[in-house]
Amino acid sequence: MAVYDAICFDLDRTLCEPTQDAADLLDATFDHTGRERFCTPADLRAAVPDLPTAETDREFYEHLFAEVARRAGVESDVAPDLAAEYLELQDPTAVQFRPGARAALDHARDRGRVGLITNGGRKTQTQKLRSLGIEDAFDVRVFTDPSAGIYPKPDAAPFEYALAELDVAPDAAIHVGDSLHADVAGANAMGLDSAWLDTGRDGPREHEPTYELASLEAFETVV
Repeated sequence: MAVYDAICFDLDRTLCEPTQDAADLLDATFDHTGRERFCTPADLRAAVPDLPTAETDREFYEHLFAEVARRAGVESDVAPDLAAEYLELQDPTAVQFRPGARAALDHARDRGRVGLITNGGRKTQTQKLRSLGIEDAFDVRVFTDPSAGIYPKPDAAPFEYALAELDVAPDAAIHVGDSLHADVAGANAMGLDSAWLDTGRDGPREHEPTYELASLEAFETVV
């Protein structure tokens, strides 16, 4: 068990998960736009690492649907309508803690300073935090904000900002997240230890975490 001056968490699929069914949400999006579905939730997740940086949630989903359309051989002009409908149907407040997440967060707070580093905009992610009752649970919260130079993980900027606000060195901190591409690669590049929550969604292991967890219920064995 290691001792850290600060523990940082990802939000989506790490501390929380949506209660809306991903396939149902996607089906409704295509139904409401009168288009035949050409992708699955897994296709959406697989496309994320290849997307350009977006300034807003709307732009992110336009990029996302354009990319999955391209991969499916569909004209990308369908992306704006799909993005708009997806965001209309998506409820950011429809979230719940992942198994062990609440206890892991409490344990981290008992041990020192705690940060949130999330690949999401302030407005949407704050709704999730408020719904979970943890809006004020962190010493620093870092949201994606390209206009302020805070680009999505694995970019160094969100990690640098969090460490500066927490006043800790990289080798005295650990980042916990579910994405090898965003969380583990970003933390590793910055010199933080990384704890990867394996949710069964990542593909080939291109980055090696310091620790691997099947569930946050095992978090106390790490720190």
